[in-house]
Amino acid sequence: MAPGLIACLDREIRACWPWETAKRPAGSASSAQQAQNTVRLRGAVEKLDGNVVSIKLSDGTSSKLALTDNALVVGVAKASMADIKEGVFLGSAAMPQPDGSQKALEVHIFPEQMRGTGEGHRPFTTPGSTMTNGTTAGATVSGVDGSVMTVKYKDGEKKIVVPPNVPIVRYEIGSRADIKPGVAFIVTAAIKKPDGTYETPRINVGRDGVVPQ
Repeated sequence: MAPGLIACLDREIRACWPWETAKRPAGSASSAQQAQNTVRLRGAVEKLDGNVVSIKLSDGTSSKLALTDNALVVGVAKASMADIKEGVFLGSAAMPQPDGSQKALEVHIFPEQMRGTGEGHRPFTTPGSTMTNGTTAGATVSGVDGSVMTVKYKDGEKKIVVPPNVPIVRYEIGSRADIKPGVAFIVTAAIKKPDGTYETPRINVGRDGVVPQ
C-alpha cells in the first residue's frame, strides 16, 4: 500500500467519522470554523472535471464538490452475511436493545487497508443509535430475529443482531474512475465554503447500483 494512501486514511479517520471531530486539535480559528461548517452530503454525480465533482443533491439542488489533492475514493459494493467471517473488520450502525445487544440498521465491511478505522463503540448520528467498529470474533450464529455476531474492539465487545432485511455493504479502495455520471455518492464530512460549494478529502461512491447510506 502506498505511503500516501496510508497517510490519507489516517486523515480520513478524523475527517469522515462525526465523533472524531471533537478530537481534532484546537489549532487555528480556521480549524474551528471548518468543524462548524462540516456537513453530510448525499446525491448523484453529474460529472467530474479535474478535482471538481458536479453533484445533484438529494434535495434536488445542484452544487460543486472539490476533492482535495489526495482525496480517498471508496467504492461501496453489495455484500451479505456470507462475507462476514471471523476476523473481518466492520462497522455497524445499530439501536441498543433491552438485553444489552445491538440491533443493526446497516453493516459496512472494511477492506484490510482500512482496518482500525473508527474502532470502538459510541453514539451515532440517528438519535438513540450507536456505531460499533471492530473485529468479528467467533462464528456468526443464526437466531430468531436474524444473525448474531460478536464484534470486539479495544476496550470491549458487543453482540449485534443483523435482521435479514438490513443492508450489508463492502467498502473497497477505489479511484477517480469510479466517479461517473449517475453514480450515487455520500460524503460524511464535507466542508461548506463561503461561496456555497463544498470540499472533501473522501467520497464514497456506489458500485453496481448500490446507493451508499
